[in-house]
Amino acid sequence: MIRQKSTVNIRVAAAGWDERWRVLAACLVLAGMTLTVFARTLTQEFINFDDDSYVYDNPLVAQGLTLKGIVRAFTHSHSGNWHPLTWLSHMLDCQLYGLHPSGHHLSNVLLHIATVSALFLVLRRMTGAFWRSAFVAAVFAIHPLRVESVAWVAERKDVLSGLFFMLTLGAYVRYARRAWSWRNYGLVIFLLAMGLMCKPMLVTLPVVLLLLDYWPLHRVASPGRLVMEKLPLLALSAGSCVLTLSAQNEAMSSTASISLPLRLANALATCMIYPGQMVWPAGLAVYYPFPRGGLPPWEVALAGTLLAGISAAAWAQRRKQPWLLMGWAWYLVMLLPVIGIIQVGGQAHADRYTYLPQIGIYVALTWLAADLRVSRMIFGSLMAGVLAVLMVCGWKQTAYWQDSQTLWRHTLACTTGNDVAHLNLGADLARRGDVDEAITHYRKALETNPGNAQAHFNLGNSLRKKASIGQAIAEYQMALEINPHHAQACNNLGTLLFQEGQLQDALTQFQKALEIQPDYAEAHYNLGLTLHKEGHLEEAIAHYEKAAQIQPNYAECHYNLGNVFDQQGRLDEAIVQFQQALGIKPGYADAEENLGNAFLHKGNGSEAITHFQKALELEPLNPSLQSNLAWLLAASPDASQRDGHKAVELARQANRLTGGTNSIVLHALAAALAEDGRFFEALDAAQRALHLAEEQSNPGLAGQLHLELSFYQAGSPFHLPAQSTRR
Repeated sequence: MIRQKSTVNIRVAAAGWDERWRVLAACLVLAGMTLTVFARTLTQEFINFDDDSYVYDNPLVAQGLTLKGIVRAFTHSHSGNWHPLTWLSHMLDCQLYGLHPSGHHLSNVLLHIATVSALFLVLRRMTGAFWRSAFVAAVFAIHPLRVESVAWVAERKDVLSGLFFMLTLGAYVRYARRAWSWRNYGLVIFLLAMGLMCKPMLVTLPVVLLLLDYWPLHRVASPGRLVMEKLPLLALSAGSCVLTLSAQNEAMSSTASISLPLRLANALATCMIYPGQMVWPAGLAVYYPFPRGGLPPWEVALAGTLLAGISAAAWAQRRKQPWLLMGWAWYLVMLLPVIGIIQVGGQAHADRYTYLPQIGIYVALTWLAADLRVSRMIFGSLMAGVLAVLMVCGWKQTAYWQDSQTLWRHTLACTTGNDVAHLNLGADLARRGDVDEAITHYRKALETNPGNAQAHFNLGNSLRKKASIGQAIAEYQMALEINPHHAQACNNLGTLLFQEGQLQDALTQFQKALEIQPDYAEAHYNLGLTLHKEGHLEEAIAHYEKAAQIQPNYAECHYNLGNVFDQQGRLDEAIVQFQQALGIKPGYADAEENLGNAFLHKGNGSEAITHFQKALELEPLNPSLQSNLAWLLAASPDASQRDGHKAVELARQANRLTGGTNSIVLHALAAALAEDGRFFEALDAAQRALHLAEEQSNPGLAGQLHLELSFYQAGSPFHLPAQSTRR
């Protein structure tokens, strides 16, 4: 008897190990299928649709994991969302990979693989069905509708929240099938909270848990108790809803722009569009424009009829085939937050919204198919065929996400009247330098939607590049009429007004930009520049310093701050700022020149010469540099620094470039000629410089030239006194 019992135990243990290896093998196959479909994303670029504001143009994220970034992720919303764990994941990616898109794509793929594996494990644990669970997970993994969530870096919130969704389900199954404990229940609450901090779409998860209580957990004996145990979870969801509504307040479309009847009609149609895309995943695009003219009544009626019919059929079969009701209800319930009744943005629907909801349909159809009386061979062949087709379609769909231009051209091929696609394609073309085609697409966007403020703004930017200043100003003004809170439009309009000499109007625009966006570094810089131009130096310094505080690597800001300090005679501070500008931007010729000037004013001729020479290497045809360096090489009090021949060469080049009409250049030429022993030529150059200085009402230079003329007349070069290099 002992030997027989031992044999039984060995067989049970062996069966257990076989099952574990089978589960592991299934997870590896699922991972391999997922990687096959999405591997090409690892070579793809960021796209110019949310990836910029989420990652590569977001200074807080691009710095990696910092204390400031972590605190801000939890205390502020951004891009209409409060999802701190998603922000932390992007920061971690920047910490690990910098701004190389391959690493960010890899994280999305790995998170999706983890979510797929977790779905298989949880579904198998709930139902005990190995192959059905594996099939559902495989369809979820590779369906073309998943591509938007995985290939789009900014949709990290989908794959990350999806993983926490699965972990919450797993924790709930553990809680439901064991004796009640605070530890198990607390884990469910904790994982739901984590998921909600990735994406608020998980607010319906407590209802999904009630559906799972119905099937496959079969816990419906005490409905009241089931509802009571969900109350803490519902409270979490309610809190997330409040935070989300607050964060998305500006992004929500008002009833005036998209009427409630139109939104309801679109929501009804969308409920059936997604299943249609599931069966026939063709023409998938990143953005489907909202049908502003409304949907055809027959389409809405057909969608309503199908929705009612499927729901009625699922209800009728609730006892014989409970998975139908559970799966269909899962789909509808999870779709509620993104169905568009509370409209956020201008899209009619989006592929990414199907990431978790469609799992319910996959479960319902898989269990329904398995319930049919067909042979295992036929059923297995059908499953394999479906997966093969989906893998090919999914792999093909990922190719459209190669870069922004490919994505938006494909979107335009799949949709009509898509102003967002034209706008973003134009932005990518402008970034690549194809300004004319960019303008064409901006104009097409405005033909479709004249109220698109961003299209007016982008068109203004492109017209500005083509020096069509008047038209650019008009476009910025139009953008601000539509959206008075467009800080960038205020800033860019102010920049053009500054260039046109309308300083007070420019000042007003920069101030408006800062009222809208107080931490706008470029607007602080431009306001400082305008105040500097008007002579308000202390106010200019305050705004330059604020801009540098917000954006520490702002080389132009440090450069102009140095100019103000130099103008005030604060030479040591000016030198520090010019050096900081050069540390950020090593080839900054203007900063090299003005650093040389600061050392020149300070009386440090050797340092001035060094920086003038560096600047001249960067700008060999700069007459101001040539003149300053020629002056030092001719008049330096340090004999070791003087080189009359080189000074003459530089001064003559500067004189040719200025057409012989610049008194300062002629002044340097006279000193250089005298240092080279050519006194008659020096006298001629000095007299011409004196004549121009008197004509131009420059008494300081005229007095200096009278002094130097006496040296040249006596056949002697002019040298500055010791410790002085000032002109």
